[in-house]
Amino acid sequence: MGPCSCCNPSIISCSSNKQSVMSLAASLLLFLAVLQTQAFDPLDPNGNITIKWDIMSWTSDGYVALVTMFNNQQFRHIEAPGWALGWTWAKKEVIWNMQGAEATMQGDCSKFHGNIPHCCKKDPTIVDLLPGVPYNVQSANCCRGGVLSSYAQDPLNSVASFQVIVGQAGTSNKTVALPKNFTLVTPGPGYTCSPAKVVKSSLFPSPDGRRHTQALMTWELACTYSQFLAQRAPTCCVSMSSFYSEAIVPCQTCACACQPNISQSLLTSEPMCVDSEDQLALSSSSAYPRARAASIIQNQPSPHLLYCSKDMCPIQIHWHVKTNYVEYWRVKISITNRHVKNYTVWNLVVQHPNFNNLTEAFSFQYKGLSPYGPINDTAMFWGIKYYNDMLLEAGPSGNVQSEILIKKDSMFTFTQGWAFPHRVVFNGDECVLPPPTSYPFLPNGSPNSRATFSLLFMQCLSFALFVILLL
Repeated sequence: MGPCSCCNPSIISCSSNKQSVMSLAASLLLFLAVLQTQAFDPLDPNGNITIKWDIMSWTSDGYVALVTMFNNQQFRHIEAPGWALGWTWAKKEVIWNMQGAEATMQGDCSKFHGNIPHCCKKDPTIVDLLPGVPYNVQSANCCRGGVLSSYAQDPLNSVASFQVIVGQAGTSNKTVALPKNFTLVTPGPGYTCSPAKVVKSSLFPSPDGRRHTQALMTWELACTYSQFLAQRAPTCCVSMSSFYSEAIVPCQTCACACQPNISQSLLTSEPMCVDSEDQLALSSSSAYPRARAASIIQNQPSPHLLYCSKDMCPIQIHWHVKTNYVEYWRVKISITNRHVKNYTVWNLVVQHPNFNNLTEAFSFQYKGLSPYGPINDTAMFWGIKYYNDMLLEAGPSGNVQSEILIKKDSMFTFTQGWAFPHRVVFNGDECVLPPPTSYPFLPNGSPNSRATFSLLFMQCLSFALFVILLL
């Protein structure tokens, strides 16, 4: 019989090291899972949608409340068909009336005679009114069809509000009960809402600013988004090229999905794919409307209808390093829409270490995002109003582009893929980057193991910095 392995110090050491590595990997995976479910975004660490309830007056059997939604997210907005806010009543409350919004279902109000409530459901779902409704049902910051702009892009339209008259509820601060189990659908899942809590009563200034009135009671909650919780596949990918290399790096194959057939897409939320404009028009008039109608009934996002490609991404971002000057360098950014859908309000967020010296964006509006104070390596781009603020559906006009001019800093180099972005986000969703080994390299260089290791090391270092700042 051979010597007992437990008596061999080297085997004990190897086994111990292996267990330590496995334990560390498991801890890291658990930490990442918790990080994703808590909806933390390193580019927008304080981003959320805050919902505030202000009781403005008491009624004979309840209260009148002003409900306001503040989109505090820097670059994530809510597109049509808009938000849907839900909750569960703590008692037997009903909604007598609403201004600026409506409940999707009235529920069973058969026990009421004469004055029938607007909604009797225990768990109502509230949606915004559409533009153009009569003035007598409107309220301030309403009636945009549920569209809510991001705070950095359009602060004035990042707020929505409605008035609700609640009955069969408490009639004082001591007897009123806070709703619970809040949900926010935009549409589909993704947002997680905290429990409501009572906070300091809101103040409302008069038009001349000389007097303030106060809410009788205020409570609020926060809803945060996670692409992981939304269980969504990526919706965009990044391709790359440069003046110093003939290579054009395409989006990764199956970056967003792999090509399905139309019958599969009708039964699932998989994207529907066509090869030409004629087929696109045919699908738009037949199969796609049926699939879209089914998704609306199930309160799920509509299946994508787009041009066939190896990556199957509705949006392609192309980053082209165009020109090298003595003190500056120039990049061309192109956004191509392959989707049968207009993006009325779009934005692009790019992270690059040289963005602290971004000098000019020629055809896009630009704002630097500094989530960690002095670290200014993130830029947000969006279209110029009435020029390219709408990204049209797939076709000859379905693209927008701009060149940006960046002043070189001491870290500037074209080696090891440094000239390409570290992270790209379109309309709040992470885009798939090509693998670092495929980035365009200088003619006199090659993607050797040392260069690749350096690039991977820098990406890991950036992630570690975000984790440290989070803790």
